[in-house]
Amino acid sequence: MSPSRAVLMVGEGNFSFSASACQLYSGSETTVTATCLQHQEEALRHEGAADNIQTIKDSGGTVLFEVDCTKLDECASLQGHRFDRVVFNFPHYGRKSGVKKNRELLRNFFLSCVQVLAEGGEVHVSLCNGQGGTPADQPKREWHNSWQAVAMAAEADLILSAIHPFENDKHQSYKCTGYRSQDKGFHVEKALVHMFTRSIPYTPAHLLKVEEVVEGEKVQYEIPAELSDYIFRRFLCSDSVHPVKLVQDFLLEGLMKKWPVSMMTETIPFLLTAKQLQTHCCGIDSAQCYWIHLLQKDLTSDTDTSADKENDPRPTETLLPTCLASNKGDRVRIKGVESFRSACSLDIDPEGESGMHMLRPSLLPQMEELLAKKEAIINADGHGDCEVSDESEGNEKDESCGSCNGVTSLLYGISGVVFRNVPIGLWAMPAFHELLIQGVFPSESEPGKLLGEKLETLLAPFGVSIVTEQGGLRLKAQPVGLVGKVFASDVSDNNNHVRITASLNLDLLAVLLFSLPDWRLLWSHDPRFLKQFSSHPSPGTPFHPFCLYPEPFIFDISFWTGPTWEEKNFHAVVREASCGTVEQVKLIDRFSHPDLSQTSYCYRLIYHSHTHALSHTRALQFHKHLETLLSSRLQVTIR
Repeated sequence: MSPSRAVLMVGEGNFSFSASACQLYSGSETTVTATCLQHQEEALRHEGAADNIQTIKDSGGTVLFEVDCTKLDECASLQGHRFDRVVFNFPHYGRKSGVKKNRELLRNFFLSCVQVLAEGGEVHVSLCNGQGGTPADQPKREWHNSWQAVAMAAEADLILSAIHPFENDKHQSYKCTGYRSQDKGFHVEKALVHMFTRSIPYTPAHLLKVEEVVEGEKVQYEIPAELSDYIFRRFLCSDSVHPVKLVQDFLLEGLMKKWPVSMMTETIPFLLTAKQLQTHCCGIDSAQCYWIHLLQKDLTSDTDTSADKENDPRPTETLLPTCLASNKGDRVRIKGVESFRSACSLDIDPEGESGMHMLRPSLLPQMEELLAKKEAIINADGHGDCEVSDESEGNEKDESCGSCNGVTSLLYGISGVVFRNVPIGLWAMPAFHELLIQGVFPSESEPGKLLGEKLETLLAPFGVSIVTEQGGLRLKAQPVGLVGKVFASDVSDNNNHVRITASLNLDLLAVLLFSLPDWRLLWSHDPRFLKQFSSHPSPGTPFHPFCLYPEPFIFDISFWTGPTWEEKNFHAVVREASCGTVEQVKLIDRFSHPDLSQTSYCYRLIYHSHTHALSHTRALQFHKHLETLLSSRLQVTIR
């Protein structure tokens, strides 16, 4: 809270907690407003209430009676006031009420208190041990037998940001009352204070129209809607403190202790041609590519208007043309946005003329093209030595690069976001940041083994191990799986040397190095995420979640399809409709009708978010939106 803060106490009984808080805040600029549901005469019947009320008033506080904490916006005395902290100690519906009524009380309180909560404010709810329904309760109740505090708060777009023990010693004059509507206290031993804060709003999926130069041609195309939040994020720009950038810096620093590393800063487009992918074998399955329809092509263009500005400190918005957006049926003009629908047909035939472009699934084709240009320039100039960028300063002079035919002990590097059209899964990323490292070495020195051992030395403390498989080395870790690979390829006209390439998934490595519970946190717009990395913490520093114990919600969806069915289309629509909140999709039933040439599919979806408040109501809204999109987009019949 700010130094000058306003605190609202609701549901007071004898006002002993508010009186104690006033004494605790004595000498500060904090003001306390204490409220209770009872009328004044009834409240004064509580033992010590009169003295406590006087203490509050003498401290400059305010006391209000007949204030319903589930209807705070209807209280005339609170109109126009915003509070930095709203406190509700040991809420109870009254008398011998069950968990359902107390859940309803919590839900209605949360929906009410956000109406008077200041921006950046906190909501503190003290609950007896076991009531909250979180792992912090010891022992933990079964969830259905708890008050489900996190789920109830999510209905008001609040997230649980901290839990700490109720400090009864700080409030020695506090006497808890109200148990079953009696002048009787609750069990405060092992009680917990649950601190809730506002969640940021969801970012709806939208189309992005991009213009850039691909192989000398200026082209326009649309990014698929489900990928819209992965574009132009600039995580790798020079002044970034994003964990993906910190991991890259950590890896480069470690590699440069053995080899000079030159990071390539050339701008490269998001778009790749099928010919480029075929020419530079990347080991990428074409079925995992996002094939793109071009909207416009200008064969005469030689202007660089590339969309990839990951490493460019300048704003990227200037590269986007103005386009239309759809919002609740209204057409408005904004930059880089169009309607809430998929950007491209996923039924494109990759061999067809319209399917000759894709969003880059790897940086390798473009990296090898850039290196070939560098080599041609060096050979044309007749220079034997190549220049090492600032990233390699401080290395031994004998590590400098060689002199001819692309042979060098210098490592080149490039990084940026790449795209994979993969099914939804816990660690399946439709977009991630790839770091490519490549160099040419004498074959007898076993450079692939040396590079692999160096990477293993750097990453082994974080659970990464190297496995030798056909085609090279694989870097793996639990539970995320494959995080990188090292492989060799031949060097043309030079049988004594080999080209070694390392491809690393910076996003999964960031999950491991900073103990993130979910890779989707890396794409969060919540400022609380990046704030933890502003001091450039070293790898191994654990991330402290700002959204604790989010509840998952499970929904099934069944529908009839026609004779053709592309499951990847289904996953794309799920990502778009759910704003990325679906973390797992499982096919649980499939039935083909013998007479109608139709097939019924039933999928189970798990909605779960570590970045936003996700309530049952919101998850159901996403699910209903999914049904609508499936019917209109994929022409299925919802069962």
